Amino acid sequence: MLRELAEKTGNTARRVEAAILGTVPLHEKALIQRIRRAAGSGAGRVRLGIGDDAAILHIPAGQEVLVTTDFTLEGVHFRREWHPAESVGHRCLARGLSDIAAMGGEPMAAFLSLALPPALPQRWVDGFVRGLLRLARRHRVTLAGGDTAGSPGGSGVLADMVVVGTAPAGKALRRSGARPGDLLYVTAELGGSAVALGKFFAGKKASTQAHRRYFFPEPRVAIGQVLRGMATAMIDLSDGLSTDLHHICQESGVGAVVEAAAVPRARGASLEQALHGGEDYELLFTARPSRRIPERIAGVRVTRIGEITRRGVVLAQTGRREKLIARGWEHLRS
Repeated sequence: MLRELAEKTGNTARRVEAAILGTVPLHEKALIQRIRRAAGSGAGRVRLGIGDDAAILHIPAGQEVLVTTDFTLEGVHFRREWHPAESVGHRCLARGLSDIAAMGGEPMAAFLSLALPPALPQRWVDGFVRGLLRLARRHRVTLAGGDTAGSPGGSGVLADMVVVGTAPAGKALRRSGARPGDLLYVTAELGGSAVALGKFFAGKKASTQAHRRYFFPEPRVAIGQVLRGMATAMIDLSDGLSTDLHHICQESGVGAVVEAAAVPRARGASLEQALHGGEDYELLFTARPSRRIPERIAGVRVTRIGEITRRGVVLAQTGRREKLIARGWEHLRS
């Protein structure tokens, strides 16, 4: 077949094959080998990576294992016409790294299960893997395994990312440690992702330069490790400040008051976007009033935005208080 196409087009069979492979995904074995070469061999605490029935990880004495998993679904978490392939791969891993950061952990290995539609260009897959591995190398994370499959008709790209990390035994931060009187803090600024999405939904273009923190969010891993000895509870802001704060309050059995004027907003973001927008991947945490929290950690600004109370989640602004309803992202909500 390749020879016939080459004769008709005047190209070599190798060029024809390259053109074909550029427009459809490689078959499973070839795709796995391609990803394996790009990922490299297991290093450090990954004793055995891609190539066997399971990976082998080495957990140092005195450490506990942290495991998190996240779906990245086309049409839900990204759209190919909006998001470059490198951004999709980056964000796929960033979500898991952010979860490890929220527990004060150190990430070590990632596992990717990837289902691809039959007409997906191979160059898109290569870009996805490139974006994922670029972030992985920056955080010294090994892509140690996973699975590949064809996605059902019409379902698009489906990616499931598992990230494994460690924390000293008994030291991992949880959502359940907040107590009345604790102060409430957040890293960096909020609402930037909501601004970018708002442009998309309005039919405008959101450039990767102007909205880089949306397309390529930076997991706050280093900050999480510093806060492991300072914070009483912590969560990453993936679903929105209002929703994620409710998670902390529910798990800790407390309430909170948020000072609207103190909430740090990204450029162009409204208060509503900062409170409910989601996908900022910053850290929301609590600390005892006696604990001095630096104004900047690992070069990132830290802002006090409120206080933990006994009950109720409240927004305080312009001399009045109102119930802060969780209006961030929630799957399966009508």
